[in-house]
Amino acid sequence: MSEVKSTPPDDREAGLEVRSWFVRGRNALLAQADFGPLYVDYYLHLADHQIQPDPEHDAMFKRALAGMVLHCVSRPWNEMTAWTINFQQPLVNLFLTGDNEDGTITGRVFDDNVREMPENLFFADVIRGRGEKRRSSVSFEGHDPLVAVEQFYRQSEQRGARYFDLGGESFALLSEHPDCDMAWFDSVSPAQIESIHTIEETSLMERRIQRWHCGCNQDRMMQVLASPYRSDADALFENDPKIEIRCPRCSARHSITREAMEAYMVTHPE
Repeated sequence: MSEVKSTPPDDREAGLEVRSWFVRGRNALLAQADFGPLYVDYYLHLADHQIQPDPEHDAMFKRALAGMVLHCVSRPWNEMTAWTINFQQPLVNLFLTGDNEDGTITGRVFDDNVREMPENLFFADVIRGRGEKRRSSVSFEGHDPLVAVEQFYRQSEQRGARYFDLGGESFALLSEHPDCDMAWFDSVSPAQIESIHTIEETSLMERRIQRWHCGCNQDRMMQVLASPYRSDADALFENDPKIEIRCPRCSARHSITREAMEAYMVTHPE
């Protein structure tokens, strides 16, 4: 069994501590956290950028955020993951991305111009280390993001995963490992998860810190605008001295002046 690995204190800012345990004799990994602190950071982000998602979409995003964090904590340290979860009822896309190398997570709700399709679709993009991006997609039913992730595990990862809403803002993920006791895995209840350290033999695997952070800035937004600016700068700015652009990853507002864009293009001609 590997030693407990903790995030170096000098490498990351304070954030949400998420713990994972190996359930001995059952061959399953449990990851669990109380997401209150991360949700506070998420709502501060919404307030800072005057973002007001529909309450139903917001509730769905919070569940997806918990699902992404627990998934990331269960994955290798050199992995970056992005999920796009398309729902047809309600018609909305949820986007989330997590980078295990720096312990950051971010995302947003897309509720404008969402494409109508015959079924809900879950897309996962994964990059490990310097490898190429790997994409997979699965269809699912319902409007619960955690059900979508469980379907992704079954169909794409080809192993079991079960999410547990433990009340309040606490969630857990139980994932199947080789030689897992599947009869036990399939029958575990939320009450058993809450008392698992007394009824099962568990070994603490890791403590990881996850924090809400996108990293978007003016320079990155100008990179996004560079191509349409080259095509038709006047159409882009429509005679206004500045335009507002939202980050495609976290929906943060950025104001870009025409003067700043002109200066950027001088230093980035291609």
